[in-house]
Amino acid sequence: MTVHGHDWVMQNQAYLTAMLARVRQALQLHLQMPAANGAGPGRDALPAPDPAAGAALEILVERFRLTPFERDLLVLCAGVELDSSFAALCREAAGRSNPTFSMALAALPDSHWSAITPSGPLRYWKMIEAGPSDNLVSAPLRIDERILHFLAGVSYTDERLQSATRPHRPSEAGLLAAHRVVADRIVALWTAADTRGDALPAIQLVGEDDAGLTELAAAAFALRGLDMRVIRGHEIPRLSAERELLTRLWQREAALAGSGLLIVLDDSEQDEGERAIAAFVERADVALLLAGREPLRLAGHALPRFDVKKPDRTDQAALWRHALGADEKRDSGEDGTEVDVTLQACIDRLVNQFHLGAAAIVNISAMRARGAEPMTTADVAALWETCRAQARSRLDDLAQRVETSATWDDLVLPPFQKQILRDIVVNVRQRSRVHDLWGFAAKSSRGLGISALFAGPSGTGKTLAAEIMANELRLDLYRIDLSQIVSKYIGETEKNLRRVFDAAETAGAVLLFDEADALFGKRSEVKDSHDRYANIEVSYLLQRMEAYRGLAILTTNMKQALDPAFMRRIRFVVQFPFPDFAERAEIWRRVFPSTTPMAALNVDSLARLNVSGGNIRNIALGAAFVAADEDRPVTMAHLLRAARAEYAKLERPLTDSEIGGWS
Repeated sequence: MTVHGHDWVMQNQAYLTAMLARVRQALQLHLQMPAANGAGPGRDALPAPDPAAGAALEILVERFRLTPFERDLLVLCAGVELDSSFAALCREAAGRSNPTFSMALAALPDSHWSAITPSGPLRYWKMIEAGPSDNLVSAPLRIDERILHFLAGVSYTDERLQSATRPHRPSEAGLLAAHRVVADRIVALWTAADTRGDALPAIQLVGEDDAGLTELAAAAFALRGLDMRVIRGHEIPRLSAERELLTRLWQREAALAGSGLLIVLDDSEQDEGERAIAAFVERADVALLLAGREPLRLAGHALPRFDVKKPDRTDQAALWRHALGADEKRDSGEDGTEVDVTLQACIDRLVNQFHLGAAAIVNISAMRARGAEPMTTADVAALWETCRAQARSRLDDLAQRVETSATWDDLVLPPFQKQILRDIVVNVRQRSRVHDLWGFAAKSSRGLGISALFAGPSGTGKTLAAEIMANELRLDLYRIDLSQIVSKYIGETEKNLRRVFDAAETAGAVLLFDEADALFGKRSEVKDSHDRYANIEVSYLLQRMEAYRGLAILTTNMKQALDPAFMRRIRFVVQFPFPDFAERAEIWRRVFPSTTPMAALNVDSLARLNVSGGNIRNIALGAAFVAADEDRPVTMAHLLRAARAEYAKLERPLTDSEIGGWS
């Protein structure tokens, strides 16, 4: 809501009062000397008060190009709401409390019929509404509430727009230098259009940082002297009549309040939604910006477009230093080398792992007082966890987040495979040092991502290994079922994968792609168009994995079904073998938590069950529930009962060699 100064309020009130008095006098003259043809004596000689510069009524006249008759008709409708004498005059003239077009045509100076047409500004911009009636000229007229309050000097957003749009004020974080350049160029485009007398062009901002695009848009509007409101693409009506009303109301609001509109495009917009947005953009002849990860497609022409990147690592580090007060400490010359080193190490870790925008960095840093010292281990951990939470919001909508608490002690695997897994963790942890500080990234930009294939039978620990690695790295783990992402529609699989990777880039999360054979079958030999597009999908996934800043893991139960040509592009391949007797015994020793009551369990007997680690956990868990229900420790009898249930699920018989001698 805009609040005017006291002097303006008084001047505006005085001018509106004078205009109301003039129109009241016109009504009184009409009642004294009615003229059927609208040319009553003395009516056209009514003097109008000198226009008050900046008065709300004059703003409406100027911005909506109202004629003197249209201005007076608007004042007449306002008078009914502001002065009870108008209602009495209307009842005397037309038999009702509201004015009519017939009354206005007869009573007001300079009357013209075009003022009551749907294309006239009063009706087109919804300034007045005609109520139900047998004919147009006798319909009761009422001023729109937004216009009435504007005339009275109170500016607020129309209620019909408040439900679809929201205000946004520029962040205190300010803009990156590169983004400031874009904002200046946007304003230059609008200024050039003003100079030519053209309509302001809608402009697209394309990038991955939603908050960054929004802040850039707010800055551009501010440079233009406009406030900003935001609407999401899916809020624009699909029905043309509803969309036309929204368009006109927004154009009116932009003229009244000096506002610009940002349309935030959703990743999931379908063709119908895109058509609705495009239709709105083409009709809304006001300052308009669009922001999204993909540009909006308009038939026949392209909108001006700026590609906006997230801050790079150097910019992010500078933002963190400023937000955490490191710059102030350095400038002050305080003796705090140890604190500075700890703070810088913290910033380096955050920058190397998370790809956050300026607004996110400022918001996260607000949890710690600027320049507070010393930077403790708890501070570092808290910042790290807050970054994780901030970065995961979009990914939560696209994949399943897996809670991780497992450690290396929970994984039973041959030493060679376990060492490879530890090496993968080392690669993730030291990625920035090797690639950036030691210069490997400068020699080649290919293959800098860390990708792995986990292959082995179901239940051999592939998902558990991913959980352990994510927990070790203090990163989120997201599971993506490739069989659900693969689409029969050309281009949709790549689109689905792009959304996942774009969202994951912010957090550098660990991505676990299950059922790799759903996409990675032996398709190098192209026999038809389906195979060709399948190869394109695989190549796209591998390309994104190779460029991904985090760790991407593929799992498969059928390594032999994967094309060797594709596998060569994967950095690490880990085979998860079916556990032998000794490994099964070790799994049984570790499967029960230390707080579980147990009675005389024979690990060697249990290890004879020829099942994977996943099945062993299911049997142990099933036995624990039965024992808990009986309020007894877990016994071999409970485990036998649970084993029978697990084998039934596997559609396998329990053999005497596996359970012989169990008591």
